[in-house]
Amino acid sequence: MKESIKKLEATIGGLFKDAPPLPKNAKATLVNIWPWLALIFGIVQLFAVMGLWRIVSWTNQVEDAFSAFYPTVYQHSSFDKLVIYLAMVVLLVDAVILLMAFPELKKRARRGWDLLFLGSLINLAYSIISVFIDNRGMSSLILGLLSSAIGFYLLFQVRDAYGAKTPKEAK
Repeated sequence: MKESIKKLEATIGGLFKDAPPLPKNAKATLVNIWPWLALIFGIVQLFAVMGLWRIVSWTNQVEDAFSAFYPTVYQHSSFDKLVIYLAMVVLLVDAVILLMAFPELKKRARRGWDLLFLGSLINLAYSIISVFIDNRGMSSLILGLLSSAIGFYLLFQVRDAYGAKTPKEAK
């Protein structure tokens, strides 16, 4: 698994190697605020998952109640429900990774950057999964891919600001 992620890191990093660099002060600002962004977005995603869980549970109850009296009323298919639950799990995992990244990013440890990279990959997966949610469509995918590209660009701009991966490498 680690080797696959390292190959993805090298591939994606290669895509951005010729991108125009950010000014040094912009990089420094990004490195300083990144831990707080990870914390805020991790918390927001946790609340989003809880809210989505409530909405999906309520929708299932309403669909079940109406289907007893009105069998022709639209109901989400099993596939739709599976994709929605899968999307919620992906959001939850991404939230946990962002929260785990917070202390590492504060220390400017390489592990923090690695967690952000992993979170970005998971967020990209969420964009792809969300295409299959009813009424989301291609615009959702395009927006997700665009935001992922911006996120990866910013990540690779500040990668050098994060230290060694392990204490042994730091020595």
